[in-house]
Amino acid sequence: MTEFIQQLINGLSIGAIYALIALGYTMVYGVLRFINFAHSDVFMVGAFAGYYLARYLPTATFLGGLLALLGAMAICALLGMTIEKLAYRPLRSRSTLTVLITAIGVSLLLQNAGQRIFGANPKSFPKLFPQQNFHPGGGLVISSDQIAVFVVTLVLLFALRHIVMKTRIGTAMRALSFNPTAAALVGINNDLVISFTFALGSSLAAAGGILYALNYPSIDPLMGTLPGLKAFVAAVLGGIGNIPGAALGGVLLGLIETLVVACGGSTYRDAVAFGVLILILLVRPSGLLGKMQTEKV
Repeated sequence: MTEFIQQLINGLSIGAIYALIALGYTMVYGVLRFINFAHSDVFMVGAFAGYYLARYLPTATFLGGLLALLGAMAICALLGMTIEKLAYRPLRSRSTLTVLITAIGVSLLLQNAGQRIFGANPKSFPKLFPQQNFHPGGGLVISSDQIAVFVVTLVLLFALRHIVMKTRIGTAMRALSFNPTAAALVGINNDLVISFTFALGSSLAAAGGILYALNYPSIDPLMGTLPGLKAFVAAVLGGIGNIPGAALGGVLLGLIETLVVACGGSTYRDAVAFGVLILILLVRPSGLLGKMQTEKV
């Protein structure tokens, strides 16, 4: 039982990170109806932003860690807005396939630019927050980094829910996702709302990058590929375009992966993740919390 609870904690930790990344995918899809595959590389940029900001901040302190986290989120928010304005905005009237190919191109651009700017070799991520292991009893071990993941994720999820459900910009986002033309007719600035959506999703990816690097402290320009794909699986699992579904999908995928590893199948953890994607597309294409929609063609 102790081993099971320990693996459950580990699974919730990595699942929370998947959830943060998946939220960016699902928010952009909910507003624009396309998958931003460059989102995984924004996650990578967030980790590197934290790495370089840590040089100018007191490390292993709550203040330094918080400032590095907020700084990385701000940098990636600006990056997300820039990507949307330069790469995606001119293509809104084009086909979905055109935008999808562009998203893949932006992803490759960020990866190669990262190798050019940051270097191709892995870098050791600094300890942003104080390091300590807690022993609640029964042989369980919870690290301070895992606690940081839980706390930051919960705070950001509640903040996101407040923004989407309780603010004017959140109301505009929901209106735009329902009917862009009607939203524009009632005076909503669609360009501003879409830019804000990209900024919000990219800042969550940056937070995910920081938290991932804290728990797996080696970063490189290609680090976002696999976590990004798994976060996409999580978004589809929960219901692409559904914010609670993205959070639920991330947690479930993290738990599934961790339990597979605990059962001795560490070499199959990635295969299981993509097997879940195939299964959910076959059994329930709309996801666990998604709703079936009829599209006119």
